[in-house]
Amino acid sequence: MKNFPIPVVALGPGTQLEEETLDYLPMPKDMDTYRAPMLPEPEELAGRDAAQAALSQVLALLDRTAERGPGGQVPLNGLPAADLALVNQVLGEGEASALVREPDGGLEVRVQEAVLAGVWRLMTFRQEEGESRLIDDVIEVGPVPALLRVMAQDDVWPAGSPPQWIGALPPNVQNAPLLLEEIRDQVAGWKPGQLPHVVNLTLLPVSPEDIGFLDHHLGTGRVLMLSRGYGNCRISNTRLPNCWRVVYYNSMDKVILNTVEVVDMPEVAMAAPEDLRDSHDRLLDLMAYLEQA
Repeated sequence: MKNFPIPVVALGPGTQLEEETLDYLPMPKDMDTYRAPMLPEPEELAGRDAAQAALSQVLALLDRTAERGPGGQVPLNGLPAADLALVNQVLGEGEASALVREPDGGLEVRVQEAVLAGVWRLMTFRQEEGESRLIDDVIEVGPVPALLRVMAQDDVWPAGSPPQWIGALPPNVQNAPLLLEEIRDQVAGWKPGQLPHVVNLTLLPVSPEDIGFLDHHLGTGRVLMLSRGYGNCRISNTRLPNCWRVVYYNSMDKVILNTVEVVDMPEVAMAAPEDLRDSHDRLLDLMAYLEQA
């Protein structure tokens, strides 16, 4: 038998050496899910009528808002301490929060979503003699607190006041001016009900200096939201109308998606109608327990 003149080489997975490997950013792995709050024993709930009355109002608002009706607020000022503690226990802390702060630092509104999506706690503090004093405390039901929309509208620059660049661009700024013109055109033509226009900076050839140039010319408003449902998402308003910065981070706080959205309110910031319906059903179950107790 003659020798085979061509050497046989095995091919397949693992037989070839790769000089370079793909290095992906680690993605978020954990996702928050609803957990029913731990409530006191029935005998400890006697006399909590004010708490039950407040939560009943929240339930009625959820019922109306889930059917795309208007939202509303339930004041908690003056609620007895024991009743307020029960309300706090039922609401818990959900995955979304926000902060609205006046430029002079005199007033600050802390917004926290409850474990019930679409149920928000708004606590207003005033700085007095170096200390924060609570001056207002309400529960608001709706896709997103109305205050955030109002502040975003109030933060819009007057006509002719946005910063302009004159002459040569700063070093390493190359693509930001074209992106800025695209964003301004989309803002000028935006209409209510229109689908969001998203500029995905992560997929574009932009330098850190480009990002800084964009942020300077878009401006930064007073609204800052954080959603922790899947990784972290930070949402802030710019000083152009209906224009937001939406940035996603992984569990190590590395940016995995960096965008500018032209829309009245980013979808990631809002509770969906089905979320509101789920919240209504969950609160209804909790109220049944409280009423039995």
